[in-house]
Amino acid sequence: MSDTTQVVAQPQNEVVQREDDKKARTVTLLPPVDIIEDDSGVTLWADLPGVTRDKLEVSVHDGNLRIEAEAVVPMPTGLRVQHAEVRQPHFARAFSLSPDLDSTKIEANLQDGVLKLTIPRREEARPRRIAISVA
Repeated sequence: MSDTTQVVAQPQNEVVQREDDKKARTVTLLPPVDIIEDDSGVTLWADLPGVTRDKLEVSVHDGNLRIEAEAVVPMPTGLRVQHAEVRQPHFARAFSLSPDLDSTKIEANLQDGVLKLTIPRREEARPRRIAISVA
């Protein structure tokens, strides 16, 4: 990333206990991400093991990008769980987007538990070469 950071992770704890209702407690995990910036924009990869497309939500509101997902950990029939620290993990991560990025053109792709977000830079914010004429 350059000195003018394009995507800023909002502070969160690695693992957060939250209470969806009074009966069930859910563990929220902070998925690890890699962020690459170039002249065309930003590419973000988030590791979301066990997440399927129907359990993934990516949203943008007021310059904030939010990723939320529920992992599905299938249990083979005939087996009994002896110990499980995380049965149905919930992933959540939020980022503040720079105004230089065009949030209306974000592309998302989920493959093998890895979410790839491509966030293009606004055309007017892209570097351009200035032609020099000789007088």
